[in-house]
Amino acid sequence: MLFMEYPRCSTSNKAKKWLNEHGIEYNARHMVENNPTYDELKKWYKKSGLPLKSFFNTSGILYRELKLKDKLPTMNEDEQLELLSTNGMLVKRPIVIGDDFVLVGFKEKQWQEVLLK
Repeated sequence: MLFMEYPRCSTSNKAKKWLNEHGIEYNARHMVENNPTYDELKKWYKKSGLPLKSFFNTSGILYRELKLKDKLPTMNEDEQLELLSTNGMLVKRPIVIGDDFVLVGFKEKQWQEVLLK
């Protein structure tokens, strides 16, 4: 299982603590130093079943600076994925990728249902 994190993010740290407390093994990857690629993001997005906007860090400074709230609705899927792949600070965190699931953001109840089954 891959755990995409930003170590300075409190939500990533909370999620990592939860994984450790439940004895769940994972490979951690710093999403800013090792940004997800276009192909990875496209694969994860398709596997997740979530809207693509769910992968954007909508509360991030860069999201606001780039005025993406207004721009995203006019961008197609490829343009959005390409933009996400340019900077890990645009990507919502954490993301957990397993063989048959993708979890975006830390929602403890959802994580329990998927990871503790």
